[in-house]
Amino acid sequence: MVRTLEQVFRDQWGRVLASLIGFLGDFDLAEEAAQEAFAVAAARWPRDGIPDNPGAWLVTTARNRAIDRIRRDRTLATKTRMLQVAEPDEAIVTPTTFPDERLELIFTCCHPALAVDAQVALVLRTLGGLTTVQIARAFLVPEATMAQRLVRAKRKIKAAGIPFRVPPQHLLPERLVTVLAVVYLIFNEGYGGRGELAAEALLLGRALAELMPSEPEVHGLLAMMLLLDARRDARFRDDEIVLLAEQDRSLWDQAQIADGRAVLDRALALHGRGPYVVQAAIASLHADEPRDRPQIAALYGELARLTASPVVELSRAVAVAEALGPEQGLGIVDRLALEDYHYLHSTRGELLRRLGRPIEARDAYRRALALVHDDAERRLLERRLAELETPAAPPAEPTDQSVLAAGSDSQPPARRREDSEDERDR
Repeated sequence: MVRTLEQVFRDQWGRVLASLIGFLGDFDLAEEAAQEAFAVAAARWPRDGIPDNPGAWLVTTARNRAIDRIRRDRTLATKTRMLQVAEPDEAIVTPTTFPDERLELIFTCCHPALAVDAQVALVLRTLGGLTTVQIARAFLVPEATMAQRLVRAKRKIKAAGIPFRVPPQHLLPERLVTVLAVVYLIFNEGYGGRGELAAEALLLGRALAELMPSEPEVHGLLAMMLLLDARRDARFRDDEIVLLAEQDRSLWDQAQIADGRAVLDRALALHGRGPYVVQAAIASLHADEPRDRPQIAALYGELARLTASPVVELSRAVAVAEALGPEQGLGIVDRLALEDYHYLHSTRGELLRRLGRPIEARDAYRRALALVHDDAERRLLERRLAELETPAAPPAEPTDQSVLAAGSDSQPPARRREDSEDERDR
């Protein structure tokens, strides 16, 4: 029963909280009411059994608790609207009693008036159900800092009068980009080794695909995350990153790869040609053996055209190097203005190594080490540098050794997470 209750919490928290926020117009009161409802469920359900529609039961119970609290606090003057609503009976609920308002909630949390870090925190707290402690731990900040971040975001929503709704049609494309970028950012944090965040991003991606079934970029993002996450168990060994060419493919989740490809097919059937769909197609090709390197390079060319991003251009350089040779890739790398970006230098170091230019390669790896912050990536770079400094230097001929390079960043520049994703383990 405990495990079942935990599963109900995971499945229903976002929908329950979204319904309560839409009804109450108050994040804090909605959270308190939702927590009380789940506490009541934990006490009653082991004795009485789980209701046929646990979500509606939880929303009903939480609404009644919120109304009771309002009455106790004697704030009727400002809450009259809620008290005029007929109180539903906790024992009599139907699946259609309450609409699914998660879509309204995620667009509210991702409103452009909020800072990106606040958007991420609110999405994880409201849709994902993570505690403040869990979110703070995932993003390596003190609990007090994360708590204040959440408080400020909620105050901003209230003070600015940010509406609890899906934006009008003419604003939807721009706002959807923001929503997808926030989910992508959460996934990127998890992809670096924090599996719980990757799992949260996948849950959010599935919810978005359920709520917006006709949006190809929503399916593209979910497909990309599924395909990349399928390699999770093979990406680290002894706390060090394992590059794609060196990974044990028997550790890849083949069922999840098939799931990701099915979602990609849905995106393509909707005539999806946006950045997330292209990235999903690239991730799908990386799951093949042998990989179609010219096709991967061509898709990165399309992604670079769509995003006009120098980081995507760096990823294209990696793909070109794999398809046409390191000299072709190095020519692209040397034209990029990314001097403070450690993936530029790690990529350059690998290509110089392949070209038999070890002195220049060592300089590039040292520059990358001076800029890197991730411990696992630092260890990989140190190993590469040590290999170059041994008397028996690595062969100059190209091998199937992957380049540690930049990630795709189809997010808009203000939201770019440029130390991310697919090419990190190419």
